[in-house]
Amino acid sequence: MPFLFIIIIKAERVIIIRRIKYIITNETNPYKNLALEEYLLHNVRDDECILYLWQNEKTVVIGRNQNPWKECKVKELNQDGGKLVRRLSGGGAVYHDLGNLNFTFIACKRNYNVQKQLDVIIRAVNSLGIPAIPSGRNDITVEEKKFSGNAFFEFKEKCYHHGTILVDVDMSSLSKYLNVSRKKLQSKGVDSVKSRVTNLINYRPDITMDILSLELIKAFGESYGLVPIEMDISKLDARDLELRTEKFSSWDWNYGKKIEFTDSISRRFDWGDIELQMRIEGGIIQDCLVYSDGLDGELFGEIGKKLLGCLFDGQAIEKALRGIFIDEDKRFILEDICLLIKEEI
Repeated sequence: MPFLFIIIIKAERVIIIRRIKYIITNETNPYKNLALEEYLLHNVRDDECILYLWQNEKTVVIGRNQNPWKECKVKELNQDGGKLVRRLSGGGAVYHDLGNLNFTFIACKRNYNVQKQLDVIIRAVNSLGIPAIPSGRNDITVEEKKFSGNAFFEFKEKCYHHGTILVDVDMSSLSKYLNVSRKKLQSKGVDSVKSRVTNLINYRPDITMDILSLELIKAFGESYGLVPIEMDISKLDARDLELRTEKFSSWDWNYGKKIEFTDSISRRFDWGDIELQMRIEGGIIQDCLVYSDGLDGELFGEIGKKLLGCLFDGQAIEKALRGIFIDEDKRFILEDICLLIKEEI
């Protein structure tokens, strides 16, 4: 009797976007705004995409893995009544004031489409007669000047993509509060941070935040082929938002610990800069902080964990770092870091 083979194919549940929602807040406190962003990330449904529009007043926002004292002139910012906050995503430090509009797209991973999300921004700006185009992985430019930078974050099966839109930002404050490394500027072929960014008001003098917000909501509907539904902030969990606000306003979250390091290794690569501060005792790495403006936010935290207790030796460190799980298309970052450490030790 011939054998009968039965093949069972497990069909993956296909989830499509059936609803698109938007939320516009009048809040300008960065701690509350980032708390709401995280809340929406944790509560977005599988079949929806949310567009969140928000503004911060006189704020420096640093990336998940950045050193606040290196990226920001903290003393000057505090003296002028400004705030510093650390976001969940990687990337570099940015300055926010009321001349800047922030956006966040939030969806489950299966419906997360960066190109479509960027299309919403570009479509809206183009509709105002401004020739915006994407540039590189995370910028949008007009006439080769950046007006929008983007960063990305994943939590389990949820993702968000957020960014800035410079409408009428005070450029003097941008350079007053940010420390932009000379190496970073040289890598981009410019002399100062102000020379590589621009405001949309330079191309559309009558633009306002209300005009831009309406165009973004309109473009959101056009890109997804659905009617955007406005969310009611008053119906969200107030206690949950309060707890998240406490986190984003805390010293531990924004500034974290500092260590008395004995060794420091740093370099700038095409994907961003990295600095490893290590405290070495008896040839063993007893403490380690890793700072970077790279977009892959979670990776750099893992590097610091892997190096704790590791022998301060190039081969031992390389073996530890190669144990980090990372997508193949990002493995070159680890390769660069391993090579740097072997050269410096």
